[in-house]
Amino acid sequence: MDTVLIIGAGAAGSVTVQKCAMNRDVFKTIHLASRRIESCEKAAALCKGEVHCHQVDADDVAATVALLKKVKPDLVINMALPYQDLPIMDACLEAGVHYMDTANYEPREEAKFTYKWQWPYHDKYKEKGIMAILGCGFDPGQSNIYCAYAQEFLFDEISHIDIVDCNAGDHGQGFATNFNPEINLREVTQRGKYWKEGEWIEIDPLSISCMVDYPEVGQRKSYLIYHEEEESLVENIKGLKQIRFWMTFGDEYIKHLDVLTGIGMTRIDPVEHKGMKIIPMEFLKDLLPPPSSLGENYTGKTSIGCIFRGKKDGKEKIAFIWNVSDHAEAWKEVKAQAVSYTTGVPPVVGAMMLFRGEWPVQGGVFNVEQLPSKPFMDEIGKQGLPWEMKEISREDQAELFAVET
Repeated sequence: MDTVLIIGAGAAGSVTVQKCAMNRDVFKTIHLASRRIESCEKAAALCKGEVHCHQVDADDVAATVALLKKVKPDLVINMALPYQDLPIMDACLEAGVHYMDTANYEPREEAKFTYKWQWPYHDKYKEKGIMAILGCGFDPGQSNIYCAYAQEFLFDEISHIDIVDCNAGDHGQGFATNFNPEINLREVTQRGKYWKEGEWIEIDPLSISCMVDYPEVGQRKSYLIYHEEEESLVENIKGLKQIRFWMTFGDEYIKHLDVLTGIGMTRIDPVEHKGMKIIPMEFLKDLLPPPSSLGENYTGKTSIGCIFRGKKDGKEKIAFIWNVSDHAEAWKEVKAQAVSYTTGVPPVVGAMMLFRGEWPVQGGVFNVEQLPSKPFMDEIGKQGLPWEMKEISREDQAELFAVET
């Protein structure tokens, strides 16, 4: 296997194709496709060596199948929108091509991301003898693999996981989102949710917060939200009693979000405007700066990781695994900000795992924590996302551990 097709040439997709092009020993032939051929050509111009560009509407299964049969990739890396996961999975199934994505399916008409639509593809993919690898971004993705690594190598039993995600960068804009505005705002405005003692507990959006101490960043106010990796981790981390996801939002972001939500600009249902039906969220997306435009003057760092509580040799153990990425360094390397970088690099490493046989090819649908964690952990730092791990005490994250949920 040495041929990859990347679908989606946005901010994160541009990172993915550039990093593939930096590893020509693995990716000998690289194809890039998008609805707009200009986006592909712009990303390809940043790459080392040849990248073949194609125009395709990923919502059109027949058109995607035709492209797959034409270029004959060994793997499709889906860097398009979550709405397009199922059409691309259908196309891969018909063409007999392995599939990988970074975010699970979400229907356009409902802000509800869940694996319930993708997991049922398992038997069909198994019968076809091809593999679908789900959620190979950072979170989900690298965070899941941190969990798998902790389960296999650091703990006898993991009871609690807190996934903590901080962007301490400054892009200089009054209000902007670091990835697709529509997806970002749908994620933040939906009801929060966490898992405890075998059940899902829902909360009002952004109603629970606390201070979390992030490596190389320090204390930041963090909000409890729902994130998709929780859904698969509760299935694959044995003995788990609680899992929560925390993300930082600045005061200005929250203020803008409150106003936009209050006046209906984050609605995803159609409204009548001058005789036409428009979706306010889609209109708002067109008004906001595209994430790819934020990178050049972005300063600061992202700090993302997993805090584990459990037991080793009969004693309580608390461990923290994390990555810190610098916006300015990401711009220097691939002309992107660090949020796009942390999303775009992991699928390259996942594809390497598949092509090298370190993730054995098997038929079916798999989340990344179901695959060998160590080879991924060994490679990801070499590709730009080094990780660190240390044991901590309850006092090190006193406010986080004090939150009763």
